[in-house]
Amino acid sequence: MIGAMQQQLDFIAYIQRMLVEGDFSATYKFALLHALADVCVEQPLVSDQAELKIDLATLADKLIVLYWHHAVPFASEQTGESALLKQNSGAQSKVISVLYECQQNNIRNLRALKQSAFYKPTFNAALATLKTGPLWRLQILAKQAECFLYPHTNSTKFITLNAGIASCFRRFYDLVVYLAKNAWLQKIQSIKHNQTLIGPQSQLHDFLFGFDRNALSKAKPVLIELQHGNCFYCQKPLNNKTEVDHFIPFARYANDLGHNFVAAHSTCNNSKRDFLAAQLHRERWQEQNLVLNSQHITRELSNYFNCDADKSRSVSDWAYQVAQANSAKLWLAKDSFEHAAGVGLYLHSKEQPSAELGLVAEGKPKYDA
Repeated sequence: MIGAMQQQLDFIAYIQRMLVEGDFSATYKFALLHALADVCVEQPLVSDQAELKIDLATLADKLIVLYWHHAVPFASEQTGESALLKQNSGAQSKVISVLYECQQNNIRNLRALKQSAFYKPTFNAALATLKTGPLWRLQILAKQAECFLYPHTNSTKFITLNAGIASCFRRFYDLVVYLAKNAWLQKIQSIKHNQTLIGPQSQLHDFLFGFDRNALSKAKPVLIELQHGNCFYCQKPLNNKTEVDHFIPFARYANDLGHNFVAAHSTCNNSKRDFLAAQLHRERWQEQNLVLNSQHITRELSNYFNCDADKSRSVSDWAYQVAQANSAKLWLAKDSFEHAAGVGLYLHSKEQPSAELGLVAEGKPKYDA
């Protein structure tokens, strides 16, 4: 029982890491995650710790179902494929283009598609996309394969979910589908072509839950001065593409704390994305913002932000404890990461770690039924 509970916790942690550490240039991975969850509840489960074999044909058909409505023009004032929402930052996705062609040939529903001559080429396109795209890339986290859900066998016929994973998908189906759809939606909204079609609604999430970019401009000169004109991360001179970065990513903790800001090159900031920074960066941030310049930051930024060094320290401790417990990757530099599990907890004084923090670092048990 304890092993099964631990696996369920690890499953949620892995899905969380996947959405943060994965590279999502298109929406196919979100569709695959949704499809895996669907298949797990649609097929009978032999036991909680059973493996589950899933034919690639089943997943390809799922992609067709999930993308069918996406191939309908979104904007009535546009015509042709330009009225379709794009599913990646470049050209329109192959699956959408093929499904749109089907609909242009008066195929109005999936039942009609399966009975038509268009189904085979559509299925082949979906299967080819699955094999060359998300199937063997979904589990690449921070540039490295971590096959928690299923092994990378490169089979052309099927995948086999690891023992207990199907049970986890069944147990947390609602949550997984919600996370997949929400991330999918945000990806669609982030693509510039789609913002023209969607209009102001594409900015709704940032409007409701984003941060004040104008206020960040107040922090930039203060941080540049503290850092002597150097990028916080690479330590090279800053240029005209300097950005204010949330050291603990805004996606992890959606509040602006004055002590949580650093000035960085846009290239470093974009590479770091929503990762937690490596331990050496964390120690430098604590020294710079929480020790040497804590009072200065409070004086300069308290009119614009909540400036509470102790709160910033607590938030960072929480974030790194979770990262360590989840064996997450920490960003060191472009395409360079380190394991959070191996870095320990940075203590601002020399006291020993508490018993609670010691438990975080314990190795995970085997998943015995």
